[in-house]
Amino acid sequence: MALSLGQKAGWGLADMGVVVFVVVKQLLVFAYLTSVLGVPVEIAGLATTGVLVFDMITDPLVGYLSDKTHTRWGRRAPWMVVGAVVMCAGMVGLFSVPSGLVGVGALPWVLGFFVLATLGFTMVAIPYGAMAGEITQDPGERSAMTAWRMGFASVGILVGGALVPGIAAGSGYGAAALVVSPLIIGAIWLSVFATRRAPRVALPSNVSAARMISLVFSNRAFVTLAVLYGVMTLAIALITAGLPFAAIYLIVDSGDTLLSGAASVLTVLSLMFAAFTVGSIISQAGWVAASARLGKLGALVLGLSLYIVLLCGLYLVLPSNNVTAVAGMFVLAGMTNGSYQQIPWAMYPDLMDVTRSDSGAAIEGAFSAIWLFGQKAANAFAPLILGAILAVYGWVETTQGVAAQSDAALGALAVAITLVPAGILALSIVLLLTLYRSRAREAFHVT
Repeated sequence: MALSLGQKAGWGLADMGVVVFVVVKQLLVFAYLTSVLGVPVEIAGLATTGVLVFDMITDPLVGYLSDKTHTRWGRRAPWMVVGAVVMCAGMVGLFSVPSGLVGVGALPWVLGFFVLATLGFTMVAIPYGAMAGEITQDPGERSAMTAWRMGFASVGILVGGALVPGIAAGSGYGAAALVVSPLIIGAIWLSVFATRRAPRVALPSNVSAARMISLVFSNRAFVTLAVLYGVMTLAIALITAGLPFAAIYLIVDSGDTLLSGAASVLTVLSLMFAAFTVGSIISQAGWVAASARLGKLGALVLGLSLYIVLLCGLYLVLPSNNVTAVAGMFVLAGMTNGSYQQIPWAMYPDLMDVTRSDSGAAIEGAFSAIWLFGQKAANAFAPLILGAILAVYGWVETTQGVAAQSDAALGALAVAITLVPAGILALSIVLLLTLYRSRAREAFHVT
């Protein structure tokens, strides 16, 4: 049965709420620790990574349990409904540190609530990803669903990357988290409601945990794609983790360019994310068309190649006091990032179908857990890597929001958010065209 437009869009809506939290945790937690609470940069990176490693461990468990869940609302919906509330409660808590707690002494409070928030995120994200393989087996419908998803995700990026920092600058991080929590919960709950009549597997899986693991890892094309998407995510996570610092130290508004007024109202960080979001939104239909014309792999390689060119261009212009020019480059960055956002998410459910066709096992939750594992690993280690790079070059932590930094530290920051990610994406392209392509042909029996 074909999905209705409302079901496709409704499924995509949940990602708006999910992405708000993803952007907040990748963009603000590390900067909050170092620039507001005064935690040394290397300790902040290590602590953030520790929580996100814990988050990775919970993925397979939630995937397994959601496959085994049996309720009148299906296998996925209850997890998403409860997880949304847990995620928001943890997010508000981690940014509501009592006055007087600063430095390393604030870590137990922040990390405790961060663990709670990431657990709630897993309860939403794993079942949600599993639905892509459960509610349709049509590759064309999946591309359309993913386009809706990434359109709404772009709005989430705008909220998490532009609205939240803007509110935080005026009212504090805790107030900003509280303001966006109803949006996060509402988007996820409305998505569950909109897809309530979509096709789904009603009965719990009877496959054992060991058998699930065996089936997933026997799908070599899927495992390869999951690993490579994790590699791509590491590049994006380095950019995201470093952007708050870049907005303070590398992109300084001169006050006399076209968007100077917007920068003064939104803050430079919020303006950059707004520009990035505009580019991502307007690119979604283009990447669907490119996937139809070039194939999903060809379109992804094209998008990543353009991303590399854009990152090299950014390195050449940073530091800059022309906020308008940099914002224009961020529009282009959003357009190239659209390929990374959309296309792999339309590719991996096609590979799930191979295992279901061969084995008859409906274990989308297990596949979703492994799919997200690589991305979470990348997001976990990006702050640690960035913190280590900056620490080597003498980055100075502060409780005042900004501190004097050496030229060497600023140069290291510029390289870490441009040339290093560009190199990682180049490696991804090589491995996609060699290792992944051969395994995909094998999986789909293409000669």
